[in-house]
Amino acid sequence: MIHFVGAGPGAADLITVRGQRLLEEADVIVYAGSLVNPKLLDNRKTDCEIHNSAYMTLEEVIEVMAGAEKRGKKVVRLHTGDPSIYGAVREQMDELDQRGIAYEVCPGVSSFCGAAASLRAEYTLPDISQSVVITRMAGRTPVPERESIRRFAAHQATMVIFLSTGLLEDLQKELTAGGYPPDTPAAIVYKATWPDEKVCRCTVESLKETAESEGIRKTALIIVGRFLKGEYRRSELYNPAFTTEFRKGKRE
Repeated sequence: MIHFVGAGPGAADLITVRGQRLLEEADVIVYAGSLVNPKLLDNRKTDCEIHNSAYMTLEEVIEVMAGAEKRGKKVVRLHTGDPSIYGAVREQMDELDQRGIAYEVCPGVSSFCGAAASLRAEYTLPDISQSVVITRMAGRTPVPERESIRRFAAHQATMVIFLSTGLLEDLQKELTAGGYPPDTPAAIVYKATWPDEKVCRCTVESLKETAESEGIRKTALIIVGRFLKGEYRRSELYNPAFTTEFRKGKRE
């Protein structure tokens, strides 16, 4: 059995209980060394075999996992955040399916959740935004035109932008061209929940300047939306006059 495990956003104690148990039981761990906190490996078995996938190809990762599984070893493939978000996990699953190797997924806390916690923010505020767009700028990996930053920006929803810290000048242009006013609140969250985390609040028009002044070049999320600052309407959920399945509203 191969276990795909989400490592969480960064802090070693933000992995799930199940994920931690799987790491402690693993005979072989293949982890994304460029992004996963190495402290997560501290409680591994003394004879556990470790592979850093930052230096490996897909084919090499599969050979390690398949070889270990053939020897009856318990394998953990440790991904940053949650494997379903920019984890390149589908191609690994397809390879395992072709080989008839069983696997399961242990979800993790994504960095976009860690960033919200660091910002002390709620992405979905009444009358401000009820949708969260998780996306990225087109770079060496293209993005479908229908999913461009410019097109998403037209919706004025909350946006969480991955893998784009090195493209901030172009990102600013695309956000404003799509409809965000230049003074729209924004934030750059570097290494959310890690000990060396940085939270930088700015605006759409100052994203590039802010990143340069803080020396941030990678491993950061770009957050955009009016939920970061300004007025919003109180939620009906805890409104005394609002009736729910569990509570009858009281009219004044």
